[in-house]
Amino acid sequence: MQDYTNRNKSTARAAGFGTAVDVDQGLRSYMLQVYNYMAGALALSGLVAFFVGTNETLMSAIFGTPLAFVVMLAPIGFVWFYSARMHTMTLGGAQAGFWAFSALMGLSMAYIFAIYTGASIARVFFITASVFGSMSLYGYTTKKDLSGWGSFLIMGLFGIIIASLVNIFLKSSALDFAVSAIGVLVFVGLTAYDTQRIKQTYYQLSGDTLAKASIMGALSLYMDFINLFMMMLRLFGNRR
Repeated sequence: MQDYTNRNKSTARAAGFGTAVDVDQGLRSYMLQVYNYMAGALALSGLVAFFVGTNETLMSAIFGTPLAFVVMLAPIGFVWFYSARMHTMTLGGAQAGFWAFSALMGLSMAYIFAIYTGASIARVFFITASVFGSMSLYGYTTKKDLSGWGSFLIMGLFGIIIASLVNIFLKSSALDFAVSAIGVLVFVGLTAYDTQRIKQTYYQLSGDTLAKASIMGALSLYMDFINLFMMMLRLFGNRR
């Protein structure tokens, strides 16, 4: 079987990226930029969630009114719009949209501080970080082509969404547990899959297009991390 990594490196050199050393150094810089964006977004979301979630006045004003539905659903609409318009944005506009989405996502997650203890939130966050880091490292270093995982994982994701919507009406604890457990597996797989997919973009793009791709890559990994965290919190978080 042809080595997957070497195949991409050969393509990159043929496209004018330079020697194998140049390709490796450029790839490391690119992936570091992706992870820096992602880490910054997680920090911003965490700060917003903590500030709002520990402020009784803000919690009552937002989650004690119909505004809660707007806050909870707004990130979904925002990320769809943002992803669709990314190719027409300037690099600065793409960065601003990314940070705005991160803050909005943090606002929508503030409710977890009213449901779970702070200690369990912190514990699950570090567990999630360990699992995410391991799977992202696997996705980055493996020589196996993970593209075949894509359709299977997307099907699993849609299954989770449908089951979650159904459970709004059923309110089944067993179904909630199953959705959370399967969700962990799906987002663990997506972490490795997306990391390799993001790595591939370095070999295919350049200039501002590559810079914006690093933001979209960070957004994908950010969403993988947040969803993995929320699924694990539902499984292992200690409720107040």
